Amino acid sequence: MGKPTGFIEYLRELPMDRSPVERVRDWNEFHHHMDDKGLRNQAARCMDCGVPFCHTGKQMNGGASGCPVHNLIPEWNDLVYRGLWREALDRLHKTNNFPEFTGRVCPAPCEGSCVLGINAPPVTIKNLENSIIEKGWEEGWVLPEPPETRTGKTVAVVGSGPAGLAAAAQLNKAGHTVTVLERADRPGGLLTYGIPNMKLDKRAVVDRRIKLMEQEGIRFVCNANVGENVEANLLMKDFDAVVLCTGATQPRDLVVEGRNAAGVHFAMDYLTESTQSLLERKPKDASIHARGLDVIVIGGGDTGTDCVGTAMRQGCRSLTQFEILPKPPQDRAEDNPWPEWPRVYKMDYGQEEAAAKFGSDPRVYLTTIKRFVTDEQTGKLSAIVTVEIRWEKTATGGHAPAEVPGSEKTLPAQLVLLAMGFLGPETAVLKELGLELDHRTNIKAEHDTYTTNKKGVFAAGDCRRGQSLVVWAINEGRGAARECDRYLMGRTDLP
Repeated sequence: MGKPTGFIEYLRELPMDRSPVERVRDWNEFHHHMDDKGLRNQAARCMDCGVPFCHTGKQMNGGASGCPVHNLIPEWNDLVYRGLWREALDRLHKTNNFPEFTGRVCPAPCEGSCVLGINAPPVTIKNLENSIIEKGWEEGWVLPEPPETRTGKTVAVVGSGPAGLAAAAQLNKAGHTVTVLERADRPGGLLTYGIPNMKLDKRAVVDRRIKLMEQEGIRFVCNANVGENVEANLLMKDFDAVVLCTGATQPRDLVVEGRNAAGVHFAMDYLTESTQSLLERKPKDASIHARGLDVIVIGGGDTGTDCVGTAMRQGCRSLTQFEILPKPPQDRAEDNPWPEWPRVYKMDYGQEEAAAKFGSDPRVYLTTIKRFVTDEQTGKLSAIVTVEIRWEKTATGGHAPAEVPGSEKTLPAQLVLLAMGFLGPETAVLKELGLELDHRTNIKAEHDTYTTNKKGVFAAGDCRRGQSLVVWAINEGRGAARECDRYLMGRTDLP
């Protein structure tokens, strides 16, 4: 590397965030930017480790270890240190179609497996990635690159989330004519309606990339719900191949007494309503709104945090977040060694904002909801009853939650958001095409081949692997494009 002793000389530093008290007043992104000198110093911390684990992209003990798209991280860190930003951008785009997305919303499993992270704070890989692509946009280096020739083959990509966009970009690069079908009123899928604007700006970031893809020749058709107002079987007649990237959008429900009370909503319905109203410049008109309410978020993860951050911006009266799992340790446990994803306690942006306003982390662990209480006169949600749980071993060797006697509590609540994960893809298009499902009700298609039981139909992203990260979706979209190209042409040059 350019600075062999950089990891000794420089401490890990990230750009400052806007203060939680300030940023909850708007929907703008909350990260500040670091100057070039600071970024070069951070890139210098990449330590020429010989066997870098940061770009391995493996599943280890249930989590990602290293970068799933195999970013050439040591290479572009070295180029940033040397001030060769254009070359760093070229290296970044070799493996990642959308670094401006992953540089903002990826949890950075690459940093969790950074060799420097064994005994020191890891390299700031995520921030460097985002800085490279933003430098590219600022300098005018990111330009449309339509293919020089067309193959005459047509492909329909169903879904415009990260997997669908990656598949479309790669297939278009191979010269195929690509049409992306999106059931929502705007393209972007999860990137548009599943992730709040303060984490990923829709107009400045998502729309910017969509526009570039259109200039490269990709056609986007919105309000096209395949399986409902678009017949899936007709796609097989109109296109030479179909790539399904529909996501895993069936939410996990909480079936307890009072579940149907007015005021209990799935997290994605809430986040979608919020972003739609914001994009229509009517943020206070969302049909599900937290203004002046006692809000309960059930479930952790990114979706739960996004609900917390959204409710804070809408002016909730109070906020509590319940998680059924125990509180993570401050440091890696013995059964969670490097280079696994570190399962440790941290405050994400939403919890920071709630703590700034209400005085403490809003999360309550080892607790679940026992029932919802409704107002007898209005039928609306008025409170929840919670109970503490402990995890006990089962006869089969697993663990199951058991209620702690006498631990019930009642809290006021007028809005409850269920953020407990997803159960798989919606089934209308799958049934119409006669696709086989795996034991988890996802589309059955092997990793690295992405082929379904229907000839010419491929599947990628969450609809194939289950709920996962944006970066895994990009990995799968690229892989499905490669195999689709091979199917169409008999060979492929796509990575």
